[in-house]
Amino acid sequence: MREEINNWWKQANADIKSAENSFNAGDYYLSVFMCQQAVEKGLKSLCLLKLKRSIPGHSLIYLGKLLKVPSMVWKDIQSLNPEYITTRYPDVANAAPVDIYNEEIAKSHLQEAKRVFIWLKQQIKE
Repeated sequence: MREEINNWWKQANADIKSAENSFNAGDYYLSVFMCQQAVEKGLKSLCLLKLKRSIPGHSLIYLGKLLKVPSMVWKDIQSLNPEYITTRYPDVANAAPVDIYNEEIAKSHLQEAKRVFIWLKQQIKE
């Protein structure tokens, strides 16, 4: 695997681990953000591998369309997509993100991210 692809994939895996660590620590907003980041970086590594180009931006929807992800993956990336912004900015969330994310929400997003990772691993074939 090219170094650039490997770097994105390595960071995606580190981010999913950080999402789990944040979840276990009760930092639910951060866990959700890291889930979105992990999936974004995983999709970007797959774009580099399959499409042979780097894709700018943060939209999981856009990356998913480019990669023609299957419907099972599509549902999960749709759910994670807005979390890039909502988890970080009180003016977007209309509250402090730390106050709006709970264990149930974070657990759901962590499961979504892990399902996307199962598909990504099949595509990347470490």
